[in-house]
Amino acid sequence: MPSSTSYPPLDNRYRVETPEGIDLVLQPAGLVPRALAFAIDLAIRGALFATLLFAFSLLGLFGLGLAAILLFLVQWWYMVLFEVLNQGRTPGKQWLGLQVLHDDGTPVGWASSLIRNLLRVVDLLPFAYFLGALSCLLHPGFKRLGDLAAGTLVVYRFRPASPGTLPLEGPAQAAPEGLAEVERRALIAFAERHDSLSPARRSELASLLAEPIGAAPAQAEQTLLAIARGLLRSG
Repeated sequence: MPSSTSYPPLDNRYRVETPEGIDLVLQPAGLVPRALAFAIDLAIRGALFATLLFAFSLLGLFGLGLAAILLFLVQWWYMVLFEVLNQGRTPGKQWLGLQVLHDDGTPVGWASSLIRNLLRVVDLLPFAYFLGALSCLLHPGFKRLGDLAAGTLVVYRFRPASPGTLPLEGPAQAAPEGLAEVERRALIAFAERHDSLSPARRSELASLLAEPIGAAPAQAEQTLLAIARGLLRSG
């Protein structure tokens, strides 16, 4: 279990700190992509239902009875089997780049998957997934009731990003005297990630990093980039 969790206001990130002190940053999926993934899975199940019903109807009443059993299994085990055996991804989730995880970032297990999928009957109430949609909209991690009960989270599948680089061309500035090594590293890391951050996130980080070096808030980003170039050139 994680030692702490938080939902930062910017970029809709969910941070999990593991007992080893490692931060996992996850991005919860909102209502729209989750609904689209469910619609894809619903269409696939519908196609399976139609195929099974047609095939077994050729066997008469026995075939129809067997088809009813298989349809029940597909309805209730389709989501569970894919989530547990395919790294938290049903075909619909895989198509949308989503996956189900435990709240601590670990792969979803049988018990959690069963709970979250059995409770769909509650999320469906009183009609058309009303309670589930309402829960998603009100929860900071976009959790429906099944996720709350199972301790699960639907997130965008993590893809390791290629290391960022800071072009050395451009204005450079000497680092202020007395700048600690950890602050130097933070400046360079900010500069390398600059282009991959949202404007709001860049502004927030720049304001935090600008304070130790006395940079004006309005010019914080450009000042930080210039100092990072100076550090890289001198290093």
